[in-house]
Order: sequence, then C-alpha cells, then structure tokens
Amino acid sequence: MGSIDRYIFRTTLASFALVLVSLTGVIWITQALRGIDLMTSQGQTILTFLGITGLVIPALILIISPIALMIAISHTLNKLATDSEIIVMNAAGFSPFRLFYPFFYATCVVALLVAFIAAYLAPDGMRRIKQWDAEITADVLTNILQPGRFAQLDQNLTIRIRERQPGGILAGIFIDDRRDPKERNSIVAERGTVVKSGDGSFLVLEDGNLQRFETGKRDPALVTFSRHAFDMSKFSNQGHDVTLGIRERYLWELFSPAENDSVYKQVPGQFRSELHDRIMAPLYPFAFAALTFAFLGAPRTTRQSRNFSIGGSILAVFGLRMAGFACSVMAVKSPLAPLIQYAMLFAAIGGGLWMIIAGVVVEPPPALLEAINRSNARIARLFGRPVTA
Repeated sequence: MGSIDRYIFRTTLASFALVLVSLTGVIWITQALRGIDLMTSQGQTILTFLGITGLVIPALILIISPIALMIAISHTLNKLATDSEIIVMNAAGFSPFRLFYPFFYATCVVALLVAFIAAYLAPDGMRRIKQWDAEITADVLTNILQPGRFAQLDQNLTIRIRERQPGGILAGIFIDDRRDPKERNSIVAERGTVVKSGDGSFLVLEDGNLQRFETGKRDPALVTFSRHAFDMSKFSNQGHDVTLGIRERYLWELFSPAENDSVYKQVPGQFRSELHDRIMAPLYPFAFAALTFAFLGAPRTTRQSRNFSIGGSILAVFGLRMAGFACSVMAVKSPLAPLIQYAMLFAAIGGGLWMIIAGVVVEPPPALLEAINRSNARIARLFGRPVTA
C-alpha cells in the first residue's frame, strides 16, 4: 500500500470503529434496560447485570458492522470530495477502481471480523447468556423468595424476607422450620446472604436468634447468634441441563446437527435459515462497500449531485438488507430462498464493481436538478438571500 492507500485505509477504519462503537453503545443501552430487574427484583450485583447484558454485544456488532462500514466509506468519500482530493487524484491518473483499493482492504478487515463473530463469538455469547440466566432463574433463593411474601419451600418450611438490598443482601429474614417432627425451629435474622460452594448452597444469617421448640418440653430454647448457616442445598437447582436454541449453536454445529437433536427435528427450516445467514454475513460488507463506492466514488462538481448519490446509496443498501431479511424469513419454509439471497448479494457486488470499473457516474435527472434549483431560488427570494448554485 502506498501512502495514499494507507491514509484512506486508516481514515476508513477509524470512522468505522467510531460509528460501530457509537451505534452499538446506543442499542446496547436500550437492550440492557430490559434486564434491569436482575438488580432489583432478583437482587443480583451490578457485575452480574453488566456481564449478562454485555454478552449480547457480539450479536449487535454482527448486524451493525456492515451498516457502520457503509457510513464510514460514505464519510471518507465525502471528506475526500469536500477537500477536492478525489478530483486531484483523478487528475493525477487515479481511476475509480484504483481508488477503491484501500476501501477494499478495509472491507476485508471488517468481513473477517464479521465472519469470526458469526461463526463463534455471537453464538458463544448467546450460549453464556442462556446458561447464566438459567442458573439465576432456577435458583429458588433468587426466583421464589420475593420481598414481603411468605414462600413455602417445603410442606413444613416457610421463609419470608423483608427486602433485597444492593450486593445480594437479604434483610429482615424469618424462617419457620418444622421438617423435623421432634422439634420446630423459628429463626429471625437482621440480614443474610446466599453462599454457594462445592458443598451446596447456604443462607448465611447474621445478627439474629433461633427459638427451638422440642417435643415434650414446655419452654423453648433461645439461641442468639451473630452468624448462622442455614442449609438450602435441597432447594437449589444448579445441575440442570440447558437446551440450546438455534442462535446459541456454533457455525459447525449448524452444518452437521446431531441426528437425535430434538430442536433440529422440530424446526429444520430454522436451522437452514440460520446457517445461510451466518455464511452470508461476511458477504454483506463487500456488497455494501461496492454499492456505496459505486454511487459516491466518482468526482462530483455540484452539491446536488453528491446529495443525490448519497441518497441513492442509502436506498440501494437499505433495499438489499431488507430483501435479505425477507429471504431469511422465507428460508424457514423454502430451500430456494437462500439461493435468491446469494444471487442478490453477488449481483450487488458484481453490479457495484462493474460501475466502478466502467466509471459510471450516477447523476440526478436534469428535470430534477432544474426543479431543485427553482425551489432553492424561490426560497432564497422569499428570505431575501442571494441565489447560490
């Protein structure tokens, strides 16, 4: 790569990274707000909340990356056109196809990133989310024990907590344990925390007292404690199996699902649709890059022409992406839908490259330009401003 190629390559990737981080951050915040109940109703820590919601970021990047690349290429070409650098490079003998080289290199980097995310990172994140969420919801201590309610965990065991505090602390704990027919235990504690270890799950109580009513004795035995461990292993379901959905499967698992896979037997069409979506994910950056450069890569002399080309590139990319989504939906029932999607992608890439090599310049129709100029002139006269071309 020459110095000009490196300059354009760095500018494009820097713009891509900025747009990707910005769009992903905004969308991630909207998604993360849905899981805020992890810290409120279920008493999870902020690290658990950030960990679970952060695992969805690879899936967001998978969808946003091609769009971010298109915006980055548009920004770089617009910057080059505004500074008249495209005109200078064209006068120096740079053909549009030669100018496309650094953008192609940047597209290859983005395509490799998308391929890795589609094959491994995104399904791995979704798999971890499902396993983590299952561990939280399956545990009775975080799922059944709700503040202000008496939870009957067993026929002879009742627990009530007053509130959940930050850090997973349970405040105002009352336990009525009548599982032993020879005695009845009533425990009241100021606070408690759930501790899980290899030996099981324990509710560690602090600053409380225990009243033991034994059969045959009139007076209860009262014990005051500063720390007491109450065994809850029986009510903690941590060793259950998690059924993985289609989005949680790695790419090679979609290629060759097990013959006894119950999910595959139920929805084989969704396996087909997801498989082709993963394979086509790295192709979308090339299609978006080719279409965007085909519309914006040629030198422009008027603002109207540049704006028209920007609008045309947006419509072309948006139409291709919407058609891709439609084919993904139809692929569930029709094996021909993925073939149509492949044909559209390769047609977009081929058409864009042909326009670049042939030097096709997308210009607005003369009638449209005249209408825009007349409208601008009327607006300028209305506000008493000089008319500009």
